[in-house]
Amino acid sequence: MLVNCDALSCATGSSYVRARECAGCHVLKGPNCCVEGAITDYFQMDQFEKMFSNRDSLEPYGFGTTYINRKFTGTKEVAAFLAHVATKTSCEYNVTTKEPSASSLCHYKKTNSNSYYCDEQYKNTYPCTSGIAYYSRGALPFYWNYNYGEAGKELDVDLLNHPEYIEQNATLAFQVAIWRWMMPIKEHQPSAHEVIIDYWKPNKNDTLGKRVSGFGATMNILYGDLVCDQGDNESMNNIIAHYLYYLDLMGVNQEETGPNEVLSCAKQVVFNPSSSSSP
Repeated sequence: MLVNCDALSCATGSSYVRARECAGCHVLKGPNCCVEGAITDYFQMDQFEKMFSNRDSLEPYGFGTTYINRKFTGTKEVAAFLAHVATKTSCEYNVTTKEPSASSLCHYKKTNSNSYYCDEQYKNTYPCTSGIAYYSRGALPFYWNYNYGEAGKELDVDLLNHPEYIEQNATLAFQVAIWRWMMPIKEHQPSAHEVIIDYWKPNKNDTLGKRVSGFGATMNILYGDLVCDQGDNESMNNIIAHYLYYLDLMGVNQEETGPNEVLSCAKQVVFNPSSSSSP
C-alpha cells in the first residue's frame, strides 16, 4: 500500500500530519490510481503524542516546527523532507516537465538489488534474518540491518524479521522516514533535521571537507557519495530542484535558501563513504 501520489499535507503545531493512501500504481489502471483514506485512520492520537511530544518546543526537536534565533525554519524543513521523499519515490518523470507532487510517491522499495545489506558487526545486537535483504524501503533511503533494528525498536515493530511491513503500511513507511530524518546514522554525526535547521555546528574536519549546514548536507547524510562529492551532477540537481519547487509552493523565496554551497553537496566530503557501511 502506498501513500497518495497527489496529496500530502503537513501541519505544524498541535495539528496532525495528514496524507491519503494510494493503492499501488502498478496494480490500478489509468492516470488516477489513488484512493481516499486518511493516515489518521491508523495513526492514533496517543501514538502521535508519544512520537512527537516535543513538536512545540523552542528547542531544535520538533519536526517541521523549529524556531531558531526567532526565525521560523519549519517550512524549510518540511520542504526539504518532501523533496527527498519525492525524489526517492519518483515515478521517473522529469521535474522540469512534471510537477513533483504528481510524479512522486509511487515507488516504495529499491529494485534490482543483489545486496543483502547485512553488517555482521551488529550480529549480536541486530542479527540478520536468513534470506532477508535490508535494502531501502519506504519514503527515504533506509538500508542495513542495524537501521531496521534501531527503527523497529523505537517504533515497537519487528522490522528486523519483517522489513516488508514498511512496504505494506503507508503510515509505518512515513514513521520510519521521519525516524531516519531525525536520527543521526552514526555517533558524532548530525541528523538531516539538525543540518537543515542550522543547529549543527561543523568542526574543523567538517570545514576542511566543505561540509556546512543546509540542504546540501541533508543529501550528504541521506545519499553519501551516490550524490555528493561528485561535482555538479544530475541526481543532485534533481533533488535540489524538488526542494526549490516545494519552497516556492510554500511561499519561500529562493534567495532565502542561502548560497549555492548551502544548497549543493557537489564538493562536500561525504560523512559515510560507500566503502563502509553507509546509510
